[in-house]
Parts: sequence; C-alpha cells; structure tokens
Amino acid sequence: MKITGAKAFVTGGSGGLGAVIAKALAENGADVALSYSGNRDAAELVARNIQAMGRKACAVQMDQVQPNSINAAVEAVTTELGGLDILINNAAWNQAVPFADLDALTPELWDRMHHTNVRGPYLVTRSCAPHLKKNGNGRVVNISAFIGLSAEGSSIAHATAKAALIHLNRCLAVALAPDVTVNSVAPGLMDGTTMFNRIPVENTEAAKQRAALKRHTSLKDVADQVLTFCRAETVTGQVLVIDGGIVFH
Repeated sequence: MKITGAKAFVTGGSGGLGAVIAKALAENGADVALSYSGNRDAAELVARNIQAMGRKACAVQMDQVQPNSINAAVEAVTTELGGLDILINNAAWNQAVPFADLDALTPELWDRMHHTNVRGPYLVTRSCAPHLKKNGNGRVVNISAFIGLSAEGSSIAHATAKAALIHLNRCLAVALAPDVTVNSVAPGLMDGTTMFNRIPVENTEAAKQRAALKRHTSLKDVADQVLTFCRAETVTGQVLVIDGGIVFH
C-alpha cells in the first residue's frame, strides 16, 4: 500500500506512542483521525500539528469499552476522512498489580483491562472492517506488547490481555483476508509514554539492563515498523517484538 493519500485512524492518539504513529503516517502523506478518551486538548493539538503538515486530521472522543461510542467514532472518522484504509489499534488501559497479589487483582480490574485491551480492539476492528475492505487493500496494525509473549509485566491481567491481543491479531488476519492485512507490533518499555513515567526508575533501569542492546524501546522504531506493515503487500498475521532484545536474551 502507498501511504500517500491513505486515510488512517489511530486509536489512543492523544500522546505517547499514538501521537508518534499519527504524525509518522501524516509525514508519509496520510490523512489521520485519532481517538482520545479524556484528554481532548492533547488530541486536538496532535490533530493541529498534522494539519500544519498539509494533511487532513481530526480528533474524536471514543470509549473503547462501549460499542455505541466506537460505532459513533468510526462513523465520524469515515465521514470526515471520506473513507478508511488503515486502522492502528493503539488505545489501551493498565493498572499495576504485583503478580503475587492475587487479591488485589479484583474482577473489576481484570474486566476493565481485558475489555479495553482485547475486546476494544476487536470491536473497533469489527466496526471499521466494511470500510477497510472496500478497496480490497486495507491495513490493521495492533499494538500489543512483549509481555504478551512472556510471563511478566505490571499485572497478570495486562500480560494476559496482551497475549490475547496477539492471538486475536492472528485470528483477524484470517477473518479479514484477502482484503485486509492484520499485523502487530509488540513493544517493550517505551520512554516517553505515560506508563513508563509511572514505573520507578530502578525498575526501568533494571529492564534496560536485561535487554541485549541495553536500551529501552524507541517510539520511532515502533512507528517505523507500523509504517512497514502498512506498506507490505504479502505480510499478515505476524507479530514483531521491539524490546531491545529482552524476549530472546
């Protein structure tokens, strides 16, 4: 796919990785819509930055847990952009709970993490699917995480949700073929994100030292891989880990 002229929707695009991906798509010629949950000002700032590049952009409010909110957001996006070629499922939610503290991982926390991080991307993709299929060359990229392939992370619920998203990625690749490719990037800890800033310095430093490259995950590297998946014509159902070499090291 040629990204120039494409119409893209980035969920959770108000800051961090979502904003970097949205701007990277625009820099490569795409018109971009982005969703936000509560931070409208930040999302609209990203949209204005994209408009300053000469591309069309808009920000829409979306509650990824509510199907009606998702459908309304997708309708607004496709109306504003005039269609949809690319979906980036980036929006997520997390709360740290130590693995051993099973009592602290309440059913409510479990449900919110799984509803937002697995059910949400499914429902967003489901709503976008007719538009993505229309030209027979749609793209979906799911942002999962390296903890979906490793028994670690900020909570069992978050790790298992990301693992489920990785398998959902494979299943959607089958479901949407041959008109849409579906791939996933699985980042490690990314400096410059809200989650990274919540983690104690000693923990982020320990993660960096575990990595073969002794570096945290680069937001730019993740965004570049998203673009690569969007451009690829014969790649689907794949997951690429970008974590500085933690999973294999």
